[in-house]
Formats: sequence, C-alpha cells, structure tokens
Amino acid sequence: MSKKEMIDAVAEKAGITKEKAGVAIDALTAYIESALKKDGEVTFAPLGKFKVSKREARTGRNPSTGAAVQIPAAKVAKFLPSKGLKESLN
Repeated sequence: MSKKEMIDAVAEKAGITKEKAGVAIDALTAYIESALKKDGEVTFAPLGKFKVSKREARTGRNPSTGAAVQIPAAKVAKFLPSKGLKESLN
C-alpha cells in the first residue's frame, strides 16, 4: 500500500478530506520517528510495537567482486506485531 492509497483509505473511513488525512498520517509518522529517536519504543496497542534495535558491525561481501566489505554498526527500526494482529492474519 502506498502513502497515497493510505491517505485515500483514511479519508474515506474517517469521513474527512484527503488533505486532512494526509496531515494526520504525516503527524503520526513524525511522532513515531521522534519517539523512536527519544525513547526507542512506541506501543500502538491495536497493531503492535515499534522499537529501535542495534545491529553490530560485521563483514559482508560485495556480490559483484567478492571483496570483503566492512559494514558499520547501525540502529534500525523494527516492528513487532501484536497478538491480535497476528491472529487476525491467520
């Protein structure tokens, strides 16, 4: 689902304009991003939890040359679905 499709769906479900839905989605995205930077975790009860995970530095391979490449350590965002979401998909 693209951002445009999400905006259209939210606008239709909520009975608001697409512009207002776009602003709401942008605000939610900005909030999640800032909360992950600050606290490292956001729980969104009906869906699940967003959290920051640390990935250690490692050695990888360049697929075209086979040369060893050093991959630096990084922080990555992860999403853990709630039990209810998992059950609804199965």
